[in-house]
Formats: sequence, structure tokens, C-alpha cells
Amino acid sequence: MILWPAGLSLAIVWQVFHDPAIDYRLVVAGAVLPDLVDGPAGGARFAHTLLFSVALLAVVMLATRGHRRARRRLLALPIGTFVHLLLDGMWTRAHGFWWPFLGGRLTGRLPALDHGVVVLVLEEVAGALVLAWWWRRFGLADRARRMAFLRTGRLPRDRVA
Repeated sequence: MILWPAGLSLAIVWQVFHDPAIDYRLVVAGAVLPDLVDGPAGGARFAHTLLFSVALLAVVMLATRGHRRARRRLLALPIGTFVHLLLDGMWTRAHGFWWPFLGGRLTGRLPALDHGVVVLVLEEVAGALVLAWWWRRFGLADRARRMAFLRTGRLPRDRVA
């Protein structure tokens, strides 16, 4: 429930954007946010809807008008929530994904828990493997690179090529 969205969101966003300046810490925060918000409620609720990610994107866009640098950094958060929806396969749960447009109530377990224990463990192992790839790919074993990444969320430019 943590390693799967964290690792895969990093890999997907890197593969799509190839941008070392994205704050990847916020991508991971966005990718785990829906489960953190909806988990205590007992299942897939508002944070697992398309409306939540779109509303978060709108808030970021409105709150950062005229602040290009802040906007660029904060856009990583809704990008992470959109990736979470993708990884959870929320589009297959039409009433939850399109809520409130298709009506109905927000019910159901968290998608990560719906697959069963074996799939959950396999997803977490896959997430751990992707995180290990990320660590090696961007040379985060080097203390200076790792500290810069943890401080800024940006990838080391010398490892991006």
C-alpha cells in the first residue's frame, strides 16, 4: 500500500516527463495521499475520485497564479494523485471514479486491499524493486546526491542523460 504507489509513481512520472526538475517527493506524496485520506474512512471514498484529483489540480493552479516556480513544484502533488488513480485501476469502478456525476454513494474497500493478500504482497515487492532501480539509476547511494534529492526533490542533473 506504500511501496507500490511510491515506486511506480516515480517510474511513471520519470518515463512520461523525463524532467529532473519535478519535485519527486511531492509526486510520491500525491501517490500515497488517496489511501491516507480514504483509509481511515474504511474504503475508497472522495480521494479516489477523479473529482478529487481535478479539484486538487485546480487549487494548485489558482493558488499559484503569478508564482511560476511554486506552481511548477506543487503540480507534482496532483500528478501523483492522478497516477494513484491509474495504479488502483479506478476507471474500472465507474461509480467511484466518476462520482458524483454517475450518482450513487462512495462505497467499497480500498482497491489495494481488494485484490487479496498475495497480489498486495506482489505489488509491494514490485514497488520495492522499482525503488531499488530508482536508487541505482540516479546514484542515490552517494550521500551528496541523496541529501540534495531529499532536500529539493530534484534529480541529480549529471545522472539524467
